[in-house]
Amino acid sequence: MQSLATKAFLLMLMSASVVAATAENRHVRLKSRDAKDERPFSDAVRVGQTLYLAGRIGLDPATNKPPADAAAEVRTVMDQIKAVLAQEGMSMDDLVTVTVYCTDLGLYGTFNDVYRTYFTKGFPARAFIGSGPLLAGGRFEVQGIAVKQ
Repeated sequence: MQSLATKAFLLMLMSASVVAATAENRHVRLKSRDAKDERPFSDAVRVGQTLYLAGRIGLDPATNKPPADAAAEVRTVMDQIKAVLAQEGMSMDDLVTVTVYCTDLGLYGTFNDVYRTYFTKGFPARAFIGSGPLLAGGRFEVQGIAVKQ
C-alpha cells in the first residue's frame, strides 16, 4: 500500500510531466505489450529526452504468473524494462531513478544480486519500498525514469 506522501509525490511527478509535454515532444509507447492488451495505461511515455516507465511485474509470458524463484522474477522484470528502453533507443544506463515495490523486504538482497548485473556505468537513484500484495501474485513491481544520454 502506498503512503499518502508517496502518492502525492507520484502525482506531482506526473503533473509536471504533463505540463512539460507538448504535441511536438510527447510520444506515447502503446505497442510494447500485446496489441490485444487494452489496459488503460502506456508502458512508457516519452517527453523530450525523458522516458517515464510504467510499473512492471516480472510475469512469465507463458503462464502470466511470476516464476517460482524470486531471482528469476527479478531477471524477468529487469529484462522487460531493458526491452522497453531499447524500443526507445535507450539502455539501462539511461535510467536515472528506479522505484521498486516489494511484498517481502526479506528479498532485498536477492533483488540486489540480480539488479546490479544490469548496469555498467553506475546505478540510478533508487527506492526499495515494502508493499502489500501486487497484481498477479508478483513479488516485485519496478518503475523508472530514464533520460537519453
